[in-house]
Amino acid sequence: MSQSTFGMGRVALTVNDIATVGDYYEKAIGLARLSRDGETATYGAGDRVLLELRADRAARRRSAREAGLFHTAFLLPARADLGRYTRFLAENRIPVVGASDHAVSEAIYLTDPEGNGIEVYADRPAADWQWKDGSVHMVTEALDVAGLVAAAGDSPWQGAPEGSVVGHVHLQVGALPPAEAFYHGLLGFDITTHYPGATFYSAEGYHHHVATNLWNSRGAGKRDFPSTGLTEMEILLDPARAAAIRARLPDGQAAGVDGAGLTLEDPWGTPIALKSL
Repeated sequence: MSQSTFGMGRVALTVNDIATVGDYYEKAIGLARLSRDGETATYGAGDRVLLELRADRAARRRSAREAGLFHTAFLLPARADLGRYTRFLAENRIPVVGASDHAVSEAIYLTDPEGNGIEVYADRPAADWQWKDGSVHMVTEALDVAGLVAAAGDSPWQGAPEGSVVGHVHLQVGALPPAEAFYHGLLGFDITTHYPGATFYSAEGYHHHVATNLWNSRGAGKRDFPSTGLTEMEILLDPARAAAIRARLPDGQAAGVDGAGLTLEDPWGTPIALKSL
């Protein structure tokens, strides 16, 4: 993945209780709070914002069957970091909802207090990923927890280290063909693999930056705002990539244009903010 032409930016969530949810991302996920006012808060690693929370106590609580977020995936710099995090979760008895080896990566899954999915993961070396005809081999197998913790050494978990990023965002959608038309056809992501009921998309040879599935949301219609859950997904682009997307836009597709970029809506109404690197 070349950060010079593409990157994943922040993920914005609307929440009913910003204090409780924010506290979870600080204490359970290890993100640092970078800013906070009465209505919004940002969290990240180093000085990089990865997550923005927007408070709306009156927002309707999103159903798990709706289109929207499946999980935000925070990518740690090294396997040892994930090992330290895994040991921290066990020592503090923080509930997890899954742990998987995907061949390209190793991952821990959690859910925040308002039901937003989270993945914390580390990639295996890219040289070990197996590609065939443009598709990457991915699996869902049991995680070697003992081996992962052993890789951590004696160093304690001290929060998400500098260099942590949003590695990918996995979305729930109502149908795959319109999702592929938007994320592959319009935004220009490569399709890197298909699972039953899911499509994975990438830029520049990564295993996936975005995924769409209908495992819980088959047939879901356009999202009904205001609601909790995913409010905006930010994608960072260089000028050439941004220009190529603009050239593919049908009339009226842009929801908003400013000096920093372009905001589109996916077929289920989720804003996708395209920003300059």
